[in-house]
Amino acid sequence: MNERSTEILKRFSQSWAETEKFFRDLVEKHGWERLTQLFGFIEKLRQQGYEKSFRLGASVNRLIISRSVEHGLRDDQKYIVIDILEPRNIEIILRDGIKIYREYQIESLDDSRLEKLIKTLGSELIT
Repeated sequence: MNERSTEILKRFSQSWAETEKFFRDLVEKHGWERLTQLFGFIEKLRQQGYEKSFRLGASVNRLIISRSVEHGLRDDQKYIVIDILEPRNIEIILRDGIKIYREYQIESLDDSRLEKLIKTLGSELIT
């Protein structure tokens, strides 16, 4: 593995740890119980090896999944936004800074449409 690949994997891994801590703080310190389901979802993604393929981030109470090496996204970078509005009312969007490619309301993070969006995003170049 070359130096660049090692650095990308390190940054991706750090983003997962930081994002988990951010959501844990929201749940434990601020009572945002509806976000609890994100812990199992993140762990499931980790078990599938996605920690090596994606950066995680947060925007207020939203989980962001991207292929960006850097923190922050440019308008040309695609990403998935997961917004848990209520425990069984989840909005997922595949978008870039300008365009929405797919948008769904789902009841569970186990929904096959979310899995397909993650696989679609995985085909994007790491940038």
